[in-house]
Amino acid sequence: MISVVIPTHNAQESLTRCFDSLIGATVHGVVREVIVADGGSTDDTLFIADAAGAHVVQAGKSRASQLAAGAKAARSDWILFLHPETALDPGWDVEAEAFLSRVALDRPRAAAFRFGVDDFDARSRRLEAMVALRCWLFKLPYGDQGLLVPKRLYNRLGGYRDTAMEDVDLVRRIGARRLVMLRARAVNKAETKTRALRERALAILHALHLPTGVLARLR
Repeated sequence: MISVVIPTHNAQESLTRCFDSLIGATVHGVVREVIVADGGSTDDTLFIADAAGAHVVQAGKSRASQLAAGAKAARSDWILFLHPETALDPGWDVEAEAFLSRVALDRPRAAAFRFGVDDFDARSRRLEAMVALRCWLFKLPYGDQGLLVPKRLYNRLGGYRDTAMEDVDLVRRIGARRLVMLRARAVNKAETKTRALRERALAILHALHLPTGVLARLR
């Protein structure tokens, strides 16, 4: 059913947690393969990926090139793009399988998960609320919410482009009418809060058509 693509570069601190959230879906046959697209890690990322039984492909330094390389290697009809610092809620596969069963491949749709932060402070709840509002108003999830997309649609849209906001760029090409927000959460490590706020600002600058080279340096 689903090929999971995880872009990595020195992701040893978070990758195991990400893998753990895929175990149930793998046992149930919803996840058929996990692909780690690595941009030259020098830590234990590749060792962890190999121990988990993931298929490793070599990619460039940018996250967009890693996502594109992973998608090219994917063999399933559906691809789930998932950041290494993101873990999906238990039971996410049940909801994803129900979504897949209702989507006709001749009228493809994509899906993303609710954003969550693995922390208990008020700042985390405010960030979650802001992301929820953005997704409700604009149907604009970011890469740290996961993206489940038919491979056929992904290829038809030209896949990930090597740009500073590759996740926003692809979601915009998918379009709000073809995007479903699932109830299960994509829970990110607490230290990603600052990054999430930075990427929110970058998305605004991207919408204002700031040059890609400038966005890449800011990121």
